Amino acid sequence: MRCLRLKKQKEISALHKCGRRAYSETVTLVYSPAERTKMAVCVGKKYGKSVRRNRIKRLLRAAFSEYAEHLSPCAILLIPRVAESYAYASFKRDIGKILERERLIEHTTETTRL
Repeated sequence: MRCLRLKKQKEISALHKCGRRAYSETVTLVYSPAERTKMAVCVGKKYGKSVRRNRIKRLLRAAFSEYAEHLSPCAILLIPRVAESYAYASFKRDIGKILERERLIEHTTETTRL
């Protein structure tokens, strides 16, 4: 399932102001109930030049997409923490932990090898 993107500044600002926050080592997740699952990534200029910011956004979107099918309908804003380097595996691990801890997802389903 592909989730919708939050694109309007008004929606993102309202979510940032009134949403519930959950923290991990690499990312902060802000969420609130919604009719459909929507997602936005917030990466400002303090993270570096545009090439680095775009890479961080790609990594966050890819990590989030692993869990998008199993989410209850909500609006989500992902904000990374400033760090020296960023990795897909750490984003995926921390997003999964937050979603389970906040009960936005039932459980993670890892593919089993036969």
